[in-house]
Amino acid sequence: MTKTYLILLAAIVAEVIATTALARSASFSRLGPSVLAVAGYALAFWLLSYPLRVMPTGIVYAIWSGMGIVLISAVAWIWYQQTLDFAAILGLGFILAGVLIVNLFSKSITH
Repeated sequence: MTKTYLILLAAIVAEVIATTALARSASFSRLGPSVLAVAGYALAFWLLSYPLRVMPTGIVYAIWSGMGIVLISAVAWIWYQQTLDFAAILGLGFILAGVLIVNLFSKSITH
C-alpha cells in the first residue's frame, strides 16, 4: 500500500505543478508554461490510474483533489503572495481534516 500512496503523492505533485504552470500560461499564449501544464496533467492522470486499480475511486479522488487544493493554495500563497484570509485557511483546514479522516478511519481503504 505504501507504493500506492507514493504514486498517488506523485500524481498530486504533478497536478500542482501543472496547475501552477496553467496559471502562468496566460490562456495558453506562453509556450513554456503551456507545455508544462499539458505534460503535468497528462503525467498526473497517468499516475492516478495506478491507485485507481487498487483503491476505491471515490477515496482516491477525495485524496487527490483535497490534497491538490491544499497544496496549490499553499504554493500560490508562498510563491505568488496570493493572500488567504481566515475563512480560506479554515476551509482548507477542513479539507485537510477530511482527507485525514478518510485515510485514518475509513473502512473503505485496506490499510
